[in-house]
Amino acid sequence: MLLGVLDIQRTGEDTFTGISHPMPNGRVFGGQVVAQGVAAAMRTVADDRFPHSLHGYFLRPGSVEIPIDFSVERIHDGRSFSRRRVQASQNATPIFSAIASFQDIDPGMEHQLAMPDVTAPEELRSAEDVLGERAGLLRRSPIESRHVGGSIYFEVDEVRPDQATWMRIRQPLADDPRLHSAVLAYMSDFTIQEATLRANGVPWRTRGLRTASLDHALWWHRPARVDEWLLYAAESPTSQGGRGMNTGRIYSRNGELVASVAQETMVRTPDYP
Repeated sequence: MLLGVLDIQRTGEDTFTGISHPMPNGRVFGGQVVAQGVAAAMRTVADDRFPHSLHGYFLRPGSVEIPIDFSVERIHDGRSFSRRRVQASQNATPIFSAIASFQDIDPGMEHQLAMPDVTAPEELRSAEDVLGERAGLLRRSPIESRHVGGSIYFEVDEVRPDQATWMRIRQPLADDPRLHSAVLAYMSDFTIQEATLRANGVPWRTRGLRTASLDHALWWHRPARVDEWLLYAAESPTSQGGRGMNTGRIYSRNGELVASVAQETMVRTPDYP
């Protein structure tokens, strides 16, 4: 399912089209359109350049029933960096817009924040086990996930502004670093908004809860295999005005910081409509 979604089709020199996978509410998963945008932009840069950052806005909800058209603008090609503007549309109406930057492999200084010391994924319950018969489409999701310290599906056991989740793609993927980069973009929109919900003691089953990703920034730091366990450590420094700010760090199992994420999310409840 995931590889089929990322297999976007070229319709012109810098234009592409893609399909969506099913979602319970009929809306396109934000991580999907981000990943497809990355895949489209990668098709216009040299093979030895890899994505290192993306800054985008979700403009409108997308429908899973309508193909998504992607147009890429070649903004700049320099000695080390290439930059592309990507716009995703349905029926000629924009739903997502982003600028992505690519770089060849260069040596340089290195440091990173250490990975949090958390429980190993093998010792945690899967999301499907927690949800049971209510797992629904989550059982067919390409992402397998396990919450550290408990999920917030039904209740928030501990109100705090941070959380950690292990995640990986269920199916083994080919040894293609560009494919893994695109799939990491897909995964980067998964669970990050839960930091805001947990900070406010709001579980997913809250009646009348409405959420939507407003923008998304992603920085790829180091190569990673997305079909092996990754730790998504997220926190929410603030929420106000119906918006929650979330930041995240994604680590490989051996403790390498492979990506950083920032996203602002619309969050509305009956108390704050």
